[in-house]
Amino acid sequence: MSQCRKWIYVGFLPIVLQTISTPPTAAATQVAKGKSAIESLPLPTKNGYYYFRGRQDPRKVELGRLLFFDKLLSGNMNTSCATCHHPLADTGDGLSLPVGEGGRGLGVTRDTGRGRNQIHERVPRNAPPIFNLGAKQFRRMFHDGRVEKDPSQPSGFRSPAGPFLPQDLDNVLAAQAMFPVTSATEMAGQAGENDVADAAASNDVLLVWELLARRLRAIPEYVDLFFEVFPELPSAQAISFTHAANAIAAFEAVAWRADDSPFDRFLRGDKRALSRAAKRGMKLFYGSIGCSSCHAGVFQTDHKFHAVAMPQIGPGKGDGPDGRDDFGRERVTLSPFDRFRFRTPPLRNVAITGPWGHDGAYNTLRAVVEHHFDPLQALADYDISQASLPARDDLDAVDSVAHADVARRSAIAEACELERKHVSVAATDDILAFLHALTDPTSLDLRRDVPARVPSGLPLAE
Repeated sequence: MSQCRKWIYVGFLPIVLQTISTPPTAAATQVAKGKSAIESLPLPTKNGYYYFRGRQDPRKVELGRLLFFDKLLSGNMNTSCATCHHPLADTGDGLSLPVGEGGRGLGVTRDTGRGRNQIHERVPRNAPPIFNLGAKQFRRMFHDGRVEKDPSQPSGFRSPAGPFLPQDLDNVLAAQAMFPVTSATEMAGQAGENDVADAAASNDVLLVWELLARRLRAIPEYVDLFFEVFPELPSAQAISFTHAANAIAAFEAVAWRADDSPFDRFLRGDKRALSRAAKRGMKLFYGSIGCSSCHAGVFQTDHKFHAVAMPQIGPGKGDGPDGRDDFGRERVTLSPFDRFRFRTPPLRNVAITGPWGHDGAYNTLRAVVEHHFDPLQALADYDISQASLPARDDLDAVDSVAHADVARRSAIAEACELERKHVSVAATDDILAFLHALTDPTSLDLRRDVPARVPSGLPLAE
């Protein structure tokens, strides 16, 4: 098996640390005393890091909440944003790969549907958590960053819609909200099932958005809510899906800010906020183990893309000879150098947002952490039984196609950027203790975010 690239490393610490380190806090100085190789800890979060800073119009947030849970925005009116990003599943779905349009149930109990209403394929990538995505530092969305802030574009964002993306989106989180409704596997449905699905199959995103806006305009309660939130609207006919996306983004940003974990309190000066094990793990994370070389900054992400030899499972994104591969960032940049690179995930609430990996390959936090210590061996030893996937014979048949191919595994290994690290069980336990200390207690019970009803009258239950 080929060796990982080593040119980006000096010893155990990547050169990139020289460009992403942040000014040390008082807590960082204490932690780093006598540890010259330890990267300084991030600064505490503050209101100015976020788009809305806690002053967002509550009416806009409430409208976004209703839209987030309303299946009206899916082609067959059977899925919502919340289907794959539900508060009761910590803004995810608990599955390695989501079961989108056509499935039944919520979270880990969701199945693949039955008869003519069953899903066509699994959604190819894991449903990422939404915590803290209202922070200004998040300039790119999706695992491959295909929606990103770009002032050179007419809309202010680079996206798969190109020049067709509207120009009045509030932020990149709103831009992201424009796209799940255009995906056949996520929300639109298959061609021939409904007019939204037909438009999506023709890559006519403008028509998709217009058809969904027409549905909203046809419901008096929604019209009244849009007028309250957007008083500049001259008439109901002016309501667009862009308004809906802006409201959804406001809800996500305000409801799911998560920056009061024990680690956050430690950064703000509470020396007793972390357990001894968590403090030891923090020193390893920011020191000799080098986790912070990629998980850097305020939200423990460098917002870049890295290849870490994550096993490839599921239907793939259409790449490779049979479409079962997922080339990651290369799909956006078209550069072979970016093959198998995926966005560094932020780590607040990481302990409650599994499965982990761009395709949810690992169903335990320990397993994905240990993968990073010895990625090539973990890739070679990987068994798909570690994933959380509702079974169906035809879907199961393709889930392991890419990983079972020696040549494809070798290509993933060749692209790996991580070196093997010898980490003891005790040290791993300490790192896990630190990762658990990144959980904001207010995120442990999100029942408050689920509405009792939605204006369309469609059921909230699956």
